[in-house]
Parts: sequence; structure tokens; C-alpha cells
Amino acid sequence: MRVTHLIIAAVAAAFLALPVTGHDARAQTEWIGALRQGGHVIVFRHGATHNDQADTDPLHPENVDKQRQLNDQGRAQAKAIGDAMRKLKIPVGAVHTSVFNRAVETGKLLGFGDVKSSLDFTEGGLVVSPNENARRAAAMKKIAATLPPGGTNVIVVSHKPNILDAFGKNWFDVKEGEATVFKPDGTGYKAIARVPADEWTKLAASN
Repeated sequence: MRVTHLIIAAVAAAFLALPVTGHDARAQTEWIGALRQGGHVIVFRHGATHNDQADTDPLHPENVDKQRQLNDQGRAQAKAIGDAMRKLKIPVGAVHTSVFNRAVETGKLLGFGDVKSSLDFTEGGLVVSPNENARRAAAMKKIAATLPPGGTNVIVVSHKPNILDAFGKNWFDVKEGEATVFKPDGTGYKAIARVPADEWTKLAASN
């Protein structure tokens, strides 16, 4: 019986790891309809960046020139995602981001008003302690489990390591600009969709 339960859990996790393009049209309609009612947390990895840049001064996030930046594609994607979400009539009440500029810029370009940047959602890696990385993973899990104000959704723009630390190995392949939609219940959360960056525009055209 235990083996059966483990197999079912593994199949469910594998399905959840599929991008929205791998889900059927009915499922898409259901989660988009749910987002229109609010009550969800949408966690983005920041938009596309320059592959030849690196964070060479990560302890000083105000030193923007020493960070990996969004490229033109990343900026265009963020604007397009925001436009598509508005066409889909998805209400957003708050946008939280990492303190690194590529995440802040992604959040601003989505176009839902002011963004709130925090170390809670900032990539730490080897320049912060294991305890601090664990604290940031816990902060990500906490916001994914927190119910947004009535009739709204919350956006978080973060980084691959933060997403992987918080939500597990099924997110090892999370791409730049990709979003995961979570349904919180106040104590936990359920991931209901993963959405590649270029999929929002297609969804807006078909819904």
C-alpha cells in the first residue's frame, strides 16, 4: 500500500511539473478562471538575462552595474506578460521582488504598480550562510501559503535557487520568466500550474 501511495505521489508531482502547454484546455480554463477570482500567489523567476554577465558584488545589491541584467527579450517578455494578465482580467494586489535589479525590473515592467523588494526573495547562494538560505526558503514557502487580500492575487519575482530551495527538485528546470501559480490555504499551498513566459500571450488570445 505504501508503495502504491508513493507511485501516485510521484505521478502527481510529474504532472505538476509540466508547463501549462502540457495540460488540457479544460484545466487551463479552470485555473485562469480561478485567478480571475483572486486568492492565488504567482511566483515568477525573473525575465531573460544576459548570459555573459554575473553578479560580481552580490553583498551590495545597490551596486546594480555589478549584477546580471535583463536583456531586451526579458524586458519585452515582462511587459507582454503584464499586458496578457490584464487582458485575462487577472487582478493583482501586490508585487514582491528580490532586491536584485533583474527581479525588480521584471516586477516593475509587469505594470501592476509599486513593487516591494526584500532579501526574503533574493538569491543568496554561497555568499550567505546556510541558515540565511534556509530562512529565505521558509519565507518563500510562507508567502506561497498566505491568503492574499480578497479578490486579488500576489506576485513574487525571485530566482531559480530560491524557487528550487522552497518548492523542491521538480523545479530544477524552471526557466527565466516562468511562473508557478499557487493556491494557498493559510497554512500550506498547492501548485496548480506552471506557465512559460511566452505562454501568457497565447492564453490571453484564446481565453
